[in-house]
Amino acid sequence: MTRQQKQIAIAAAALAGAGLGLLVVGMNSCVSIPKKARAVTPFDPDRYMGKWYEIARMDFRFERGLSKVTALYAKKDETSIWVINRGYDEKKKKWKQSVGRAQTVVPYTGRLKVSFFGPFFAGYNVIAIDPDYQYALVAGNDLDYLWLLSRNRTMPDDVMHRYLEIAQRAGYDTGKLVWTRQ
Repeated sequence: MTRQQKQIAIAAAALAGAGLGLLVVGMNSCVSIPKKARAVTPFDPDRYMGKWYEIARMDFRFERGLSKVTALYAKKDETSIWVINRGYDEKKKKWKQSVGRAQTVVPYTGRLKVSFFGPFFAGYNVIAIDPDYQYALVAGNDLDYLWLLSRNRTMPDDVMHRYLEIAQRAGYDTGKLVWTRQ
């Protein structure tokens, strides 16, 4: 290999390394929490496992028009959780399902990262949960994503109002919530 070929190979390796570094940063850059939100601590992922009913959400394209929305969480292994989101598309008269995986970002806190699209993760932050793990308020990366979840198809008014206050203090416009028909 000539000196020029070696220099080209070194430059190509450096560029590839820089590109990989940017890809890794890009994959984790969306794993955040809104500035005024705080994830619950302590948080027990094992108690969070199971089926949750979506009570309300900030509308976004993947769930637009869906009713009867549920999320099922199950341990995949020691570090990963299966996430199965399911909802009924009223217009198309059929069920829609997405399967993803989640991992803890910060141990013993409600900071998780979730992926439905290969290596790209987004923040999934439990910012309120009752002591019995029956009701949860979940924030996404930013103020565009918020969910109220319950182990039942309904949520008591006092819990709902408390969670809406927490969301508002975190900066959410709760008037934009879509209330899910269960």
